[in-house]
Formats: sequence, C-alpha cells, structure tokens
Amino acid sequence: MPSTHKKVIVRKIDRDTVNGYVSPAHFVHDGKLELLNTSGNVVVIELSDIKCAFFVREFGETESLSRKTFTTRPRAEGLWVRIKFKDGEILEGLMPNDLSLTTAEGFLINPPDLRSNVQRLFVPRGALESLTVLAVIGASRRQRRGPEDVRQVPMFGE
Repeated sequence: MPSTHKKVIVRKIDRDTVNGYVSPAHFVHDGKLELLNTSGNVVVIELSDIKCAFFVREFGETESLSRKTFTTRPRAEGLWVRIKFKDGEILEGLMPNDLSLTTAEGFLINPPDLRSNVQRLFVPRGALESLTVLAVIGASRRQRRGPEDVRQVPMFGE
C-alpha cells in the first residue's frame, strides 16, 4: 500500500464500521466517501450515512477516542471547537483557522489526545447538530492604540 493512503475507520450512523484506506487529498467525491477496504474492494459510502471517519494509526485498536474533551486550553494553533452530533454525542477538537481548508462536505478535526490511536477525524456536515467555536488559539494580537498624542507634529499635511 502506498504511503499516500491513510488508514481509516468509518463509523456509520447505524453504528456499523468499515475499515479501509483513503487518499487524504481527495477521498470525498460527489457526496460520497470512497475507500479501499481491507479486502481490496473499492467501497463508496454516502456522506449522509456517515457519522465520523477516524484516521487511525492501527486497525486493531479501538476507534473510539480515549478523551473527547480537552482537560485544559489547547496549546496548538487553530480553532478550538465543540461539535454535537445528531445522536447527542459531544466532542471537542482543533480545526485549522483557515477557511480555504474547510470543505462543503465536512470538517477535518484534530482530537484532544493526539497520542491515541485516532490522529484526525472527518465529520460530515450532515452528521452534526451544532458546531461551536470555543476559542481562537494562537491568533496574532493587535496592540491597542491609546489616545492620540496631541504633542506629535503632523507630517506632510495630514
């Protein structure tokens, strides 16, 4: 298997799971997730049937997250988000603070514990009830401007 294919466990809304490999650059086409299952067959799953896709290190370990929320404020840059699935499950994670990296199909989220088996999540928009931004981490802070100094001589006829 080429290194460009990532291991993924797809959890469907009906709690069924599918193990396989996806190309991380373009695994969603026309509202469907395309993966190569462990038997070597191409499987196409409708995004409306998917709750979450877990990018994992190994298939043998459980795909569920050991920690679903951050214990303290995250240190990495990005948007600290809380997502609520339609079934009521709540999960926190970090998203990139760049609109060009978000897609119309769903969101890529880094989980709270990056040392676990789950390295990243893909959550289709249709599986969510809500997405809340808790904080923007690592944003550049603007210096506050105080009152204008009237002692400064204007230059160039300003």
